[in-house]
Amino acid sequence: MEFLRPASWPEALSLKAEHPEAVPIAGGTDLMVELNFDKRRPPAILDLGRITELTEWSEVDGSVWLGAAVPYQRIITELADRLPGLAMASRTVGSPQIRNRGTVGGNLGSASPAGDAHPPLLAADAVVEVASVRGARTIPVSEFFLGVKRAALAEDELIRAVRQPVADGPQQFSKVGTRNAMVIAVCSFALALHPARGTVGTGIGSAAPTPRRAPEAEALLADELDWHQPQPLSEGLLIRFGELVAAAAAPIDDVRGSAAYRRHALAVLARRTLAWTWQDYRSGRWSRCA
Repeated sequence: MEFLRPASWPEALSLKAEHPEAVPIAGGTDLMVELNFDKRRPPAILDLGRITELTEWSEVDGSVWLGAAVPYQRIITELADRLPGLAMASRTVGSPQIRNRGTVGGNLGSASPAGDAHPPLLAADAVVEVASVRGARTIPVSEFFLGVKRAALAEDELIRAVRQPVADGPQQFSKVGTRNAMVIAVCSFALALHPARGTVGTGIGSAAPTPRRAPEAEALLADELDWHQPQPLSEGLLIRFGELVAAAAAPIDDVRGSAAYRRHALAVLARRTLAWTWQDYRSGRWSRCA
């Protein structure tokens, strides 16, 4: 196995072009497990640990530019006010050690349907910045996942950053697992309210071949919610929203849960997160929802 360790972003892109089979590594929380259990033996590893710009973030024109190697713990401590849904999801990732190493860029690169960062990124309309020696481009997160652990990356491309609008309304993330920590989600759900444009964003995790949104559920709330004179939500609306979220999923039976249970749990998570975010919006304290 060849070990490549670029000192700069241009060098990393050049090495990836020369070695398209090279697997990038940043935190290593996914890749090292696969290597240690001999489930993967790539011919080359591309270590991005020396590229400092990937560990930085900035806020420009109402959006956060989040370097691909910013660890989850820094999202929790530095960005919970700007990206509350992503910060909530980050708190559920693994253990403190994993949160200090794992990254959103690595989560996206793995493209697992159960990735904890994926639902809040979907709900918040994030985009992924990728680059190669041929140039740079952006991919909406909703178009990034192509299948189970398959992403819309060319073989010579690397993930540089995620761009996500600063929250303009309440956000929530919730997941079901077999225990409270160190667990892969049985299913997960993220919700983001966007009052300025009167829309709602959703994100479903671990309940389909790819993370996905629930467009019919989003359309229902866009029609039903009164943003100017917010009233308590009816039980019927909460139930219908949960049903539409569950219907948008395509779960399977596996060792972590049955398809029927995943649909049921998603409906419950959808109702709860909607009730929480709407109450935060009505009370005017949504900026503290992180």
